[in-house]
Amino acid sequence: MPTATPAPLTLAEQCANGVAVPNPANNPGLVSDCAILLAAKDTLQGESDALNWSTDIDIADWDGVSILENRVSGLQLGILRFIPRLNGETPSELGNPSKLASLQRPLTYLSGEIPPELGNLDKLTELRLFNNQLTGAIPPELGNLSNLTDLVLSDNNLSGEIPPELDNLAYLNVLSLSGNQLTGAIPPELGNLANLIFLDIDGNQLTGDIPPELGNLANLWALHLHDNQLTGAMPPELGNLVNLVELRLNNNQLTGEIPPELGNLANLANLVLSANQLIGAMPPELGNLSELEHLDLSSNQLTGAIPPELGNLANLHDLLLNDNQLTGEAPSELGDLANLCYLDLSGNQLTGEVPSDDSCKYSI
Repeated sequence: MPTATPAPLTLAEQCANGVAVPNPANNPGLVSDCAILLAAKDTLQGESDALNWSTDIDIADWDGVSILENRVSGLQLGILRFIPRLNGETPSELGNPSKLASLQRPLTYLSGEIPPELGNLDKLTELRLFNNQLTGAIPPELGNLSNLTDLVLSDNNLSGEIPPELDNLAYLNVLSLSGNQLTGAIPPELGNLANLIFLDIDGNQLTGDIPPELGNLANLWALHLHDNQLTGAMPPELGNLVNLVELRLNNNQLTGEIPPELGNLANLANLVLSANQLIGAMPPELGNLSELEHLDLSSNQLTGAIPPELGNLANLHDLLLNDNQLTGEAPSELGDLANLCYLDLSGNQLTGEVPSDDSCKYSI
């Protein structure tokens, strides 16, 4: 009678060999994580840049794998671990490790769609998949990641709308979706992210108004909405963002006047509103921005005189007001700005002189 061929070992059985997972009987969770990563290995690795994931090597020594409390707690794959080329689609198996706290894939060549199964990783605190070739929509299931502090999906080929479900991410500090092909309006629900510090959704194809609800983000340091197709007026509620250091709304189709409420942003260092369709006079309240270093209002349709209050901006280094419809005399107060080294007032109907300094650039 022929001898029956034994069934091949499952990945979990291979992981429980005492090498990949030492003391496997007491670490069933780590055995499970080991099997999950082995199932995803072929998708994650490239042809010439193989991961060292093997049942002959302790999982604690696997490339890019972090272990905490006998579970896989993080994956960090890419140039930070000297694996210069990791190819393939994001494997849905990565939605299974129950203790995974960090998933990072910077500067690699990951392609395909983001699996909605990643929304099962309820312990995840960081999801960084930037600078890849990811396509498709952002899964609304990512809104289930209730412990997430950093969501960075920038510089991919993602399309579709920003899921309003992201407003469930109550602990989120960083939301970066820039450099994709996202369309539709900015969800007003993003204004519910009370702990948000950095909101970066520039370089997409977003349309519609800037939601006034963004003015609720009291902890925000940076708001980057530039290089989109946003329309309508700037909401005066942006003046509530008293911790804001950077406001970049340039290269959109914004209309209306500059809200004088922006003068409340006492910590603002960079204000860039260029290449829009803004009209009306420059609010003198901008002279209250004592920390301002860079002010760019160029390529709009601003009218009237330059407010002499800009002479109060003692830290100002760059002032770009070129290509508007400004009139009158350039205020002499600009000559009091000791740190000003780049001044461009060209393309207006201004008279008078500007200070000259051989080491700086001035143009009127």
